[in-house]
Amino acid sequence: MGRLIHFEIHVDDMERAKTFYGEVFGWTFEDWSEYAGVPYFGAVTGSADQAGINGALMKRHGDAPQPGQAMNGYSCTMGIEDYDSTHEKIMRLGGQIALPKHALPGMAWQGYYLDTEGNIFGIHQPDVNAK
Repeated sequence: MGRLIHFEIHVDDMERAKTFYGEVFGWTFEDWSEYAGVPYFGAVTGSADQAGINGALMKRHGDAPQPGQAMNGYSCTMGIEDYDSTHEKIMRLGGQIALPKHALPGMAWQGYYLDTEGNIFGIHQPDVNAK
């Protein structure tokens, strides 16, 4: 046991974060705030017949991460089909580059970004020709 089954992204502005993740990755959200007792929106990241997990956006209970500070937590990476179009959406919706696109030779294109809430996440496009 010990398999990852759920994630939570802590956010300052729930609507801004829902727009960002909804438009970049096509996620949909369900209001679970009453159940959780805090602003909490379940994130459906894909259909049940696809590999992956669902998670949630939750209201941050403290200070946002500061630029340049060491990561304190986990970084989630989303599998995507088209790196460049996903990069464009991220930038258009207020994301920032944390680590530029780079090849994982013979495997994929990878990069890391800051979302609108200051959290780091990765994107990963499989490509056996990456070099």
